[in-house]
Amino acid sequence: MKPESLEAIEPRPRESDLLDPYDKLVTVEILGKQVEVPEKNRLLRCFQYLSLNTISYGDFCWNGECTNCQIWYHDAGQTEDNDKPILSCRVEVAEGMVITKLSQFIQLDGISK
Repeated sequence: MKPESLEAIEPRPRESDLLDPYDKLVTVEILGKQVEVPEKNRLLRCFQYLSLNTISYGDFCWNGECTNCQIWYHDAGQTEDNDKPILSCRVEVAEGMVITKLSQFIQLDGISK
């Protein structure tokens, strides 16, 4: 019996036209809801992964020149007192992020009100 090659055993990054290559999904909390999004991607791209039409056709510059994609977040284990504002097009998603507030321009299907 032939041993399998390493290439056949190792996971391969998932490919997408919109997303940077990723190997797995990470869990983040958005407005109290736990969701899984692709690792190694900017947060705005992760929002697009969750809600393709509302983000793709939203009013975003994607390069940090506007503030339409601003969010407030803190890391796992912290409280809202530790919230930091950031542009979601400029920050990479991290396991355990807790997003407590979204700009009025970010509408996520099934999450935003």
